[in-house]
Amino acid sequence: MGMRRDFPHSCNGVEAPRLVVFEVINLKRGKGKSVEQITRAGATGQGCMCIARVGADLAKRVIQVHAVDAGGRVVCRRALPRDKFIAWCSRLPAGCVVAMEISSGAHHWARRLVEFGLVPRLMSAQLVEPYRSQGATGKNDANDAAAICEAASRPSMRFVPVKSVEQQSMLCVHRLREGLKAERTGCINRIRGLLAEFGLAFAQGPEALRRVLTDVLEDASNEMNTLARLVIQRAHSQWRELDAHIAWCDERIAQHARDNPAVKAASQLMGIGIVGASAAVATVDDFGQFKSGAQFGAWCGIVPRQHSSGGKTQLGRITRRGDTYLRSLLVQGAKSAVLTAHKRSDAISHWALALRERSGWQVAAVALANKNARILWAVMTKGQRYDANHVSVKPLAAMTG
Repeated sequence: MGMRRDFPHSCNGVEAPRLVVFEVINLKRGKGKSVEQITRAGATGQGCMCIARVGADLAKRVIQVHAVDAGGRVVCRRALPRDKFIAWCSRLPAGCVVAMEISSGAHHWARRLVEFGLVPRLMSAQLVEPYRSQGATGKNDANDAAAICEAASRPSMRFVPVKSVEQQSMLCVHRLREGLKAERTGCINRIRGLLAEFGLAFAQGPEALRRVLTDVLEDASNEMNTLARLVIQRAHSQWRELDAHIAWCDERIAQHARDNPAVKAASQLMGIGIVGASAAVATVDDFGQFKSGAQFGAWCGIVPRQHSSGGKTQLGRITRRGDTYLRSLLVQGAKSAVLTAHKRSDAISHWALALRERSGWQVAAVALANKNARILWAVMTKGQRYDANHVSVKPLAAMTG
């Protein structure tokens, strides 16, 4: 680019300087190409063979791509229709890295890219955000794609493994089950609210309401008329239907535990059970991606967050990172194990009971969930059976001269 001063004529005789920007094109060096020209070259495949890394910002209808070569120079920036994304990626050289943020459909795109010999890289959105050079005020599809491409080049970036179709299918069962549970809770609360409008209140708990609901509908002495009874009957039918759907999900999870040896081994841990074991295996699959049980526990978000400085350690509440559903199952299972620890005589139950007396059951439940996460990692990576009385021995540190 170059600049010159132009002095336009003025009606009052005062000449005001004006800056005019013009483009200097060096034809010998090949400079001066516009972004549109580069984009068209990438679209026709002329620049695809020199692409080494691509950042793709996924959306429902348009996918923004940002491609660079091995030296980090931009080769192509453009928005692709969703149905043309795979065709564009098929022209990329084998081994090219295609980076994406974790979102709905990211694992599907990653599996498709593997078929073309490409290397998909999935990242958490919170790890990509610091690489957007425009900051929080410059968020758009093009800048997001550039940030994804830049983040994928960092050697310390933590990538998410691509899930298989079987993993996602099993997770669909868990997601459906969680949604049905929420709908069932809402249905029960709705029935209680409707009954309360007629002065009918009952003990807490779904089973207490289930036992008396039929008798209440047949009791002619209460205030409800025919229409109100029909409404309660409809709600009761919905409740039974939701119970049937949840039972179907439980059958699929139980079948997963019978067919998968990893789920069967994980379900033996105290405080995990079949549902937690199925969710853990379907979510993680390869536990060897974590260096240690402590790293797996940190990934689950059940370790204290740190705000340490100057050699002084300050720990706070748990980080709550990672998969919310898996963490809730670990904590809920640990809570049940802590509250019933006095009925067992194994070493872990004694430890949990002592911690409960010192710090309360909430702290003990989270601590046991963290311990279970570490034990689960050891069982999955070492292929050993769970032993509640096992005493771990920390390896001696290597002596350094």
